[in-house]
Amino acid sequence: MTYVAGVDLGATNVRVAIGDRSGEPIAIVRRPTPQGPRGIDVTEAVLEMLRAGCGEAGIAPGRIDAASIASIGPFDLAEGAVVDPANLPDSIDRIPLTGPVGELFETAEVSLHNDATVGVVGERFHADRNPDDMCYLTISSGIGAGLCCDGHVLSGWDGNAGEVGHTVVDPDGRLTCGCGRDGHWEAYCSGTGIPRYVRYLADREPSVETDLPLEAAGFDAADVFDRAGADPLADLVIERIGRWNATGVANLVHATAPMVVTIGGAVATNNPSLVVDPIREHLAPLVVSNVPDIRLTTLGDDVVIYGALASALTGGSGDRSVLE
Repeated sequence: MTYVAGVDLGATNVRVAIGDRSGEPIAIVRRPTPQGPRGIDVTEAVLEMLRAGCGEAGIAPGRIDAASIASIGPFDLAEGAVVDPANLPDSIDRIPLTGPVGELFETAEVSLHNDATVGVVGERFHADRNPDDMCYLTISSGIGAGLCCDGHVLSGWDGNAGEVGHTVVDPDGRLTCGCGRDGHWEAYCSGTGIPRYVRYLADREPSVETDLPLEAAGFDAADVFDRAGADPLADLVIERIGRWNATGVANLVHATAPMVVTIGGAVATNNPSLVVDPIREHLAPLVVSNVPDIRLTTLGDDVVIYGALASALTGGSGDRSVLE
């Protein structure tokens, strides 16, 4: 029996899964992502969760044949580590991953990928038809894309292909992204960016009424979507976000020519009518080539963990034919 492990390391949560040859998880463990103080604390949490997953699956860690780690970036692939992640505390400068996970499982078959790249692997593996040209877009704490062109999943030489959240959608650079650069898509439309965008618009357009708790410590994107249709400022922000998202997707379409763009991430999956539908509405006039089918992922919050298992099974392609 072939057993594989998958890790989904995000800025907010960590998920690990143990799976079999079918690509289905037989055990999943979820916990909040440690916020430091050091990167090694995140590493140790991942290892602890993998041990717990093996325990739930009833197998020893040494029976894992391969593992795939889907993570926020950026990466140092030579060291198998995440370096200076934008959406974690500054004290976390390096998170070692492939080496410690390989030691746990006693295997060299451990890979590290951008989480959105693994998302497209999972979408491809679990699709009714295995499309050769598609993208997976995650709109969550950050924004990123997994790219599959002509049947090849694109990772880039340094593992950082698909960092579309750091493309410029606002050349005036009115907001600064978590990475420190101005005008990035992620600065306006991600889960971490939306509260800052709301406050920006509240300052610039004070005539727009609002009851949003702008100064509350826990104010977040969910507060904005929860007030849709009842708060003028929330409605303004949601309308503007829809247009920024459509601009970002148009850039993605022109760069990669996908037939399908599947969208996931907590911001999208929790608010599909307010996030995905506006992209469909605004996209066509922005695109000079073929307009892709825009879909919400059917794999929900676990799309990346399913993708990590599929990646470990298929060598990162998501192509089921390699298992036949």
